[in-house]
Amino acid sequence: MILLQPLSNPKPLPTALYSSPLTPPNPLFSPKILKPSKPYLHPPSTFRIQSILQYNRKPQLAGETPRVVVITSGKGGVGKTTTTANVGLSLARLGFSVVAIDADVGLRNLDLLLGLENRVNYTVVEVLNGDCRLDQALVRDKRWSNFELLCISKPRSKLPLGFGGKALVWLVEALKDRQEGAPDFIIIDCPAGIDAGFITAITPANEAVLVTTPDITSLRDADRVTGLLECDGIRDIKMIVNRVRTDMIRGEDMMSVLDVQEMLGLALLGVIPEDSEVIRSTNRGYPLVLNKPPTMAGLAFEQAAWRLVEQDSMKAVMVEEEPKKRGFFSFFGG
Repeated sequence: MILLQPLSNPKPLPTALYSSPLTPPNPLFSPKILKPSKPYLHPPSTFRIQSILQYNRKPQLAGETPRVVVITSGKGGVGKTTTTANVGLSLARLGFSVVAIDADVGLRNLDLLLGLENRVNYTVVEVLNGDCRLDQALVRDKRWSNFELLCISKPRSKLPLGFGGKALVWLVEALKDRQEGAPDFIIIDCPAGIDAGFITAITPANEAVLVTTPDITSLRDADRVTGLLECDGIRDIKMIVNRVRTDMIRGEDMMSVLDVQEMLGLALLGVIPEDSEVIRSTNRGYPLVLNKPPTMAGLAFEQAAWRLVEQDSMKAVMVEEEPKKRGFFSFFGG
Protein backbone atom coordinates (compact mmCIF):
# COMPACT_ATOMS: atom_id res chain seq x y z
CA MET A 1 0.00 0.00 0.00
CA ILE A 2 1.52 3.30 -1.09
CA LEU A 3 0.64 6.40 0.90
CA LEU A 4 1.60 9.94 -0.10
CA GLN A 5 1.64 12.13 2.96
CA PRO A 6 2.75 15.79 3.04
CA LEU A 7 5.06 16.26 6.00
CA SER A 8 6.73 19.39 7.23
CA ASN A 9 9.39 17.57 9.25
CA PRO A 10 9.92 14.11 7.82
CA LYS A 11 11.04 11.54 10.34
CA PRO A 12 12.41 8.05 9.70
CA LEU A 13 9.86 5.26 9.58
CA PRO A 14 9.63 3.01 12.62
CA THR A 15 10.90 -0.50 12.15
CA ALA A 16 7.45 -2.00 12.80
CA LEU A 17 6.10 -0.52 9.58
CA TYR A 18 8.30 -2.53 7.29
CA SER A 19 9.35 -5.46 9.44
CA SER A 20 7.87 -8.92 8.97
CA PRO A 21 7.55 -11.83 11.39
CA LEU A 22 8.37 -14.16 8.53
CA THR A 23 11.46 -12.36 7.30
CA PRO A 24 13.92 -10.03 9.06
CA PRO A 25 13.78 -6.33 8.19
CA ASN A 26 15.74 -5.38 5.13
CA PRO A 27 18.39 -2.78 6.00
CA LEU A 28 18.32 -1.59 2.39
CA PHE A 29 14.66 -0.62 2.69
CA SER A 30 14.23 2.95 3.77
CA PRO A 31 11.73 5.72 3.04
CA LYS A 32 12.66 7.92 0.12
CA ILE A 33 12.43 11.67 0.20
CA LEU A 34 11.23 13.06 -3.11
CA LYS A 35 12.13 16.69 -3.79
CA PRO A 36 10.27 18.54 -6.52
CA SER A 37 12.27 19.32 -9.64
CA LYS A 38 10.14 22.39 -10.41
CA PRO A 39 9.11 25.17 -8.03
CA TYR A 40 5.58 24.94 -6.60
CA LEU A 41 3.10 27.75 -6.76
CA HIS A 42 2.26 27.10 -3.11
CA PRO A 43 4.76 26.90 -0.23
CA PRO A 44 7.07 23.93 -0.80
CA SER A 45 6.43 20.75 1.14
CA THR A 46 8.25 17.46 1.35
CA PHE A 47 6.55 14.21 0.25
CA ARG A 48 7.41 10.82 1.60
CA ILE A 49 6.57 7.47 0.02
CA GLN A 50 5.65 5.06 2.75
CA SER A 51 5.53 1.34 1.93
CA ILE A 52 3.79 -0.62 4.63
CA LEU A 53 3.99 -4.38 4.33
CA GLN A 54 0.90 -6.32 5.32
CA TYR A 55 2.73 -8.74 7.59
CA ASN A 56 2.69 -6.28 10.49
CA ARG A 57 -0.96 -7.09 11.27
CA LYS A 58 -3.49 -9.88 10.88
CA PRO A 59 -6.08 -9.35 8.14
CA GLN A 60 -9.63 -8.59 9.23
CA LEU A 61 -12.09 -11.25 8.10
CA ALA A 62 -14.89 -9.64 6.09
CA GLY A 63 -18.32 -11.11 5.48
CA GLU A 64 -20.32 -13.80 7.24
CA THR A 65 -18.62 -17.07 8.11
CA PRO A 66 -18.19 -19.64 6.84
CA ARG A 67 -17.39 -18.14 3.48
CA VAL A 68 -17.91 -20.71 0.71
CA VAL A 69 -15.55 -19.95 -2.19
CA VAL A 70 -15.39 -21.96 -5.42
CA ILE A 71 -12.19 -21.81 -7.49
CA THR A 72 -12.98 -22.38 -11.14
CA SER A 73 -11.88 -21.54 -14.65
CA GLY A 74 -13.67 -23.56 -17.31
CA LYS A 75 -10.45 -24.47 -19.11
CA GLY A 76 -8.27 -27.22 -17.71
CA GLY A 77 -4.60 -26.80 -16.84
CA VAL A 78 -4.68 -23.13 -15.85
CA GLY A 79 -3.83 -23.75 -12.17
CA LYS A 80 -7.11 -24.21 -10.25
CA THR A 81 -5.82 -26.98 -8.00
CA THR A 82 -2.49 -25.20 -7.44
CA THR A 83 -4.38 -22.05 -6.48
CA THR A 84 -6.66 -23.99 -4.11
CA ALA A 85 -3.73 -25.63 -2.33
CA ASN A 86 -1.63 -22.48 -1.95
CA VAL A 87 -4.45 -20.05 -1.11
CA GLY A 88 -5.95 -22.55 1.33
CA LEU A 89 -2.69 -23.07 3.20
CA SER A 90 -2.01 -19.33 3.16
CA LEU A 91 -5.36 -18.76 4.88
CA ALA A 92 -4.46 -21.41 7.45
CA ARG A 93 -1.11 -19.71 8.09
CA LEU A 94 -2.98 -16.45 8.70
CA GLY A 95 -4.86 -18.18 11.51
CA PHE A 96 -8.17 -19.05 9.83
CA SER A 97 -9.74 -22.51 9.82
CA VAL A 98 -10.07 -23.88 6.29
CA VAL A 99 -11.77 -26.93 4.74
CA ALA A 100 -10.74 -27.61 1.13
CA ILE A 101 -13.13 -29.80 -0.87
CA ASP A 102 -11.82 -31.56 -3.99
CA ALA A 103 -14.95 -31.69 -6.14
CA ASP A 104 -13.23 -33.25 -9.15
CA VAL A 105 -14.86 -36.70 -9.37
CA GLY A 106 -12.57 -39.52 -10.49
CA LEU A 107 -9.67 -37.15 -11.34
CA ARG A 108 -8.80 -35.64 -7.97
CA ASN A 109 -5.35 -34.11 -7.59
CA LEU A 110 -5.61 -31.78 -4.61
CA ASP A 111 -4.42 -34.49 -2.22
CA LEU A 112 -1.26 -34.94 -4.33
CA LEU A 113 -0.38 -31.25 -4.25
CA LEU A 114 -0.84 -31.20 -0.47
CA GLY A 115 1.09 -34.44 0.10
CA LEU A 116 -1.95 -36.10 1.73
CA GLU A 117 -2.67 -38.82 -0.83
CA ASN A 118 -1.74 -41.67 1.56
CA ARG A 119 -4.04 -40.43 4.32
CA VAL A 120 -7.34 -40.30 2.40
CA ASN A 121 -9.22 -43.36 3.64
CA TYR A 122 -12.82 -42.15 3.39
CA THR A 123 -14.58 -39.76 1.03
CA VAL A 124 -17.93 -38.01 0.78
CA VAL A 125 -19.41 -41.05 -0.96
CA GLU A 126 -18.79 -43.19 2.16
CA VAL A 127 -20.29 -40.42 4.31
CA LEU A 128 -23.47 -40.33 2.21
CA ASN A 129 -23.71 -44.14 2.24
CA GLY A 130 -23.41 -44.21 6.04
CA ASP A 131 -20.12 -46.11 6.05
CA CYS A 132 -18.28 -43.44 8.08
CA ARG A 133 -18.76 -40.16 9.87
CA LEU A 134 -17.94 -36.77 8.39
CA ASP A 135 -15.05 -36.19 10.80
CA GLN A 136 -13.51 -39.48 9.66
CA ALA A 137 -13.49 -38.32 6.03
CA LEU A 138 -11.78 -35.03 6.90
CA VAL A 139 -7.98 -35.24 6.61
CA ARG A 140 -6.19 -32.80 8.90
CA ASP A 141 -2.86 -31.42 7.72
CA LYS A 142 -0.05 -32.16 10.19
CA ARG A 143 1.81 -28.97 9.30
CA TRP A 144 -1.20 -26.68 9.96
CA SER A 145 -3.87 -28.27 12.10
CA ASN A 146 -6.50 -25.69 11.09
CA PHE A 147 -6.42 -26.92 7.47
CA GLU A 148 -8.49 -29.96 6.47
CA LEU A 149 -9.03 -31.77 3.18
CA LEU A 150 -12.23 -33.49 2.05
CA CYS A 151 -12.41 -35.50 -1.17
CA ILE A 152 -15.67 -36.23 -2.99
CA SER A 153 -14.71 -39.67 -4.27
CA LYS A 154 -11.79 -41.98 -4.81
CA PRO A 155 -9.83 -42.02 -8.08
CA ARG A 156 -11.44 -43.90 -10.98
CA SER A 157 -14.73 -44.19 -9.13
CA LYS A 158 -18.21 -43.10 -10.16
CA LEU A 159 -20.65 -41.13 -8.09
CA PRO A 160 -24.15 -42.41 -7.38
CA LEU A 161 -26.85 -41.08 -9.69
CA GLY A 162 -28.46 -39.08 -6.88
CA PHE A 163 -25.33 -37.05 -6.16
CA GLY A 164 -25.58 -33.43 -7.26
CA GLY A 165 -25.70 -29.88 -6.07
CA LYS A 166 -28.16 -30.66 -3.25
CA ALA A 167 -25.80 -33.27 -1.82
CA LEU A 168 -22.93 -30.77 -1.78
CA VAL A 169 -25.19 -28.18 -0.15
CA TRP A 170 -26.00 -30.74 2.57
CA LEU A 171 -22.27 -31.35 3.01
CA VAL A 172 -21.55 -27.64 3.47
CA GLU A 173 -24.39 -27.35 5.99
CA ALA A 174 -22.98 -30.34 7.88
CA LEU A 175 -19.59 -28.60 8.07
CA LYS A 176 -21.30 -25.53 9.50
CA ASP A 177 -23.00 -27.59 12.23
CA ARG A 178 -19.91 -29.44 13.46
CA GLN A 179 -19.37 -29.71 17.21
CA GLU A 180 -15.91 -28.14 16.98
CA GLY A 181 -17.39 -25.15 15.16
CA ALA A 182 -17.81 -24.04 11.59
CA PRO A 183 -14.68 -23.29 9.56
CA ASP A 184 -13.92 -19.74 8.46
CA PHE A 185 -13.47 -20.77 4.83
CA ILE A 186 -14.81 -23.64 2.73
CA ILE A 187 -12.86 -23.71 -0.54
CA ILE A 188 -14.19 -25.88 -3.38
CA ASP A 189 -11.79 -27.00 -6.11
CA CYS A 190 -14.03 -27.04 -9.18
CA PRO A 191 -13.44 -29.53 -12.03
CA ALA A 192 -12.72 -28.32 -15.56
CA GLY A 193 -15.52 -27.82 -18.04
CA ILE A 194 -19.10 -26.61 -17.60
CA ASP A 195 -20.89 -29.95 -17.33
CA ALA A 196 -22.66 -31.53 -14.35
CA GLY A 197 -19.51 -31.52 -12.19
CA PHE A 198 -19.18 -27.77 -12.61
CA ILE A 199 -22.84 -27.17 -11.75
CA THR A 200 -22.49 -29.36 -8.65
CA ALA A 201 -19.37 -27.53 -7.42
CA ILE A 202 -20.77 -24.00 -7.75
CA THR A 203 -24.19 -24.74 -6.19
CA PRO A 204 -23.30 -24.10 -2.49
CA ALA A 205 -20.85 -21.24 -3.20
CA ASN A 206 -21.52 -17.55 -2.64
CA GLU A 207 -18.11 -16.35 -3.90
CA ALA A 208 -15.98 -17.37 -6.86
CA VAL A 209 -12.32 -17.02 -7.80
CA LEU A 210 -11.78 -17.32 -11.54
CA VAL A 211 -8.31 -18.56 -12.50
CA THR A 212 -7.15 -17.73 -16.00
CA THR A 213 -3.99 -17.38 -18.04
CA PRO A 214 -3.26 -14.55 -20.51
CA ASP A 215 -4.12 -16.52 -23.65
CA ILE A 216 -7.19 -16.28 -25.87
CA THR A 217 -8.44 -19.84 -25.29
CA SER A 218 -8.43 -19.48 -21.52
CA LEU A 219 -10.02 -16.04 -21.71
CA ARG A 220 -12.89 -17.21 -23.88
CA ASP A 221 -13.66 -20.05 -21.47
CA ALA A 222 -13.34 -17.68 -18.50
CA ASP A 223 -15.82 -15.28 -20.06
CA ARG A 224 -18.29 -18.11 -20.57
CA VAL A 225 -17.87 -19.32 -16.98
CA THR A 226 -18.39 -15.78 -15.65
CA GLY A 227 -21.78 -15.67 -17.31
CA LEU A 228 -22.75 -19.05 -15.83
CA LEU A 229 -21.68 -17.97 -12.35
CA GLU A 230 -23.77 -14.81 -12.57
CA CYS A 231 -26.77 -16.82 -13.78
CA ASP A 232 -26.37 -19.05 -10.71
CA GLY A 233 -26.57 -16.00 -8.45
CA ILE A 234 -22.86 -15.62 -7.64
CA ARG A 235 -22.07 -11.92 -7.93
CA ASP A 236 -18.82 -11.76 -5.95
CA ILE A 237 -16.40 -12.93 -8.64
CA LYS A 238 -12.70 -12.11 -8.54
CA MET A 239 -9.94 -13.09 -10.92
CA ILE A 240 -6.43 -14.51 -10.56
CA VAL A 241 -4.19 -14.24 -13.63
CA ASN A 242 -1.74 -17.12 -13.54
CA ARG A 243 1.56 -17.81 -15.35
CA VAL A 244 2.33 -14.21 -16.26
CA ARG A 245 5.65 -13.46 -17.96
CA THR A 246 6.65 -9.81 -18.03
CA ASP A 247 9.37 -10.42 -20.65
CA MET A 248 6.77 -11.69 -23.13
CA ILE A 249 4.44 -8.81 -22.28
CA ARG A 250 7.20 -6.30 -23.01
CA GLY A 251 7.89 -8.06 -26.30
CA GLU A 252 4.16 -7.93 -27.19
CA ASP A 253 4.01 -11.73 -27.29
CA MET A 254 1.56 -12.02 -24.36
CA MET A 255 -1.46 -10.01 -23.29
CA SER A 256 -0.92 -7.84 -20.26
CA VAL A 257 -2.94 -8.10 -17.06
CA LEU A 258 -4.64 -4.83 -17.98
CA ASP A 259 -5.79 -6.36 -21.27
CA VAL A 260 -7.15 -9.41 -19.44
CA GLN A 261 -8.99 -7.25 -16.95
CA GLU A 262 -10.52 -5.12 -19.70
CA MET A 263 -11.71 -8.22 -21.56
CA LEU A 264 -13.30 -9.94 -18.56
CA GLY A 265 -14.31 -6.91 -16.51
CA LEU A 266 -13.59 -8.60 -13.15
CA ALA A 267 -11.91 -7.43 -9.98
CA LEU A 268 -8.30 -8.56 -9.78
CA LEU A 269 -7.42 -10.71 -6.78
CA GLY A 270 -3.84 -11.56 -7.70
CA VAL A 271 -1.22 -11.92 -10.42
CA ILE A 272 0.94 -15.05 -10.28
CA PRO A 273 4.21 -14.95 -12.24
CA GLU A 274 5.56 -17.91 -14.16
CA ASP A 275 7.73 -19.94 -11.78
CA SER A 276 9.61 -23.19 -12.43
CA GLU A 277 9.35 -23.97 -8.72
CA VAL A 278 5.66 -24.85 -9.23
CA ILE A 279 6.54 -28.15 -10.90
CA ARG A 280 9.05 -29.03 -8.17
CA SER A 281 6.59 -28.29 -5.39
CA THR A 282 3.86 -30.28 -7.14
CA ASN A 283 6.06 -33.36 -7.47
CA ARG A 284 7.10 -33.12 -3.81
CA GLY A 285 3.59 -32.53 -2.49
CA TYR A 286 4.83 -29.35 -0.81
CA PRO A 287 2.91 -26.13 -1.68
CA LEU A 288 4.82 -23.05 -2.76
CA VAL A 289 3.74 -20.94 0.19
CA LEU A 290 5.67 -23.23 2.55
CA ASN A 291 8.99 -22.84 0.72
CA LYS A 292 11.89 -21.19 2.52
CA PRO A 293 13.04 -18.83 1.16
CA PRO A 294 9.72 -17.94 -0.47
CA THR A 295 9.43 -17.77 -4.23
CA MET A 296 7.81 -14.96 -6.20
CA ALA A 297 4.80 -17.13 -7.04
CA GLY A 298 4.43 -18.17 -3.40
CA LEU A 299 4.45 -14.55 -2.24
CA ALA A 300 1.84 -13.71 -4.89
CA PHE A 301 -0.43 -16.51 -3.61
CA GLU A 302 -0.04 -15.22 -0.03
CA GLN A 303 -1.05 -11.72 -1.07
CA ALA A 304 -4.04 -13.09 -2.99
CA ALA A 305 -5.15 -14.93 0.16
CA TRP A 306 -4.78 -11.70 2.15
CA ARG A 307 -7.05 -9.85 -0.28
CA LEU A 308 -9.54 -12.72 -0.21
CA VAL A 309 -9.84 -12.43 3.58
CA GLU A 310 -10.60 -8.72 3.45
CA GLN A 311 -12.63 -8.95 0.21
CA ASP A 312 -10.16 -6.58 -1.37
CA SER A 313 -8.74 -6.35 -4.89
CA MET A 314 -5.60 -5.03 -6.55
CA LYS A 315 -4.94 -2.67 -9.42
CA ALA A 316 -3.01 -3.78 -12.49
CA VAL A 317 -0.17 -1.60 -13.71
CA MET A 318 1.08 -0.95 -17.20
CA VAL A 319 4.21 -2.85 -18.23
CA GLU A 320 6.38 -0.69 -20.45
CA GLU A 321 6.98 -2.26 -23.82
CA GLU A 322 10.52 -2.79 -25.00
CA PRO A 323 11.59 -0.56 -27.89
CA LYS A 324 11.98 -2.41 -31.14
CA LYS A 325 15.55 -3.07 -32.17
CA ARG A 326 16.80 -1.08 -35.11
CA GLY A 327 19.33 -2.40 -37.57
CA PHE A 328 22.33 -0.75 -39.17
CA PHE A 329 20.36 0.48 -42.18
CA SER A 330 17.91 2.32 -39.90
CA PHE A 331 20.41 5.21 -39.92
CA PHE A 332 19.71 5.54 -43.62
CA GLY A 333 15.95 5.42 -43.20
CA GLY A 334 15.66 1.60 -43.61
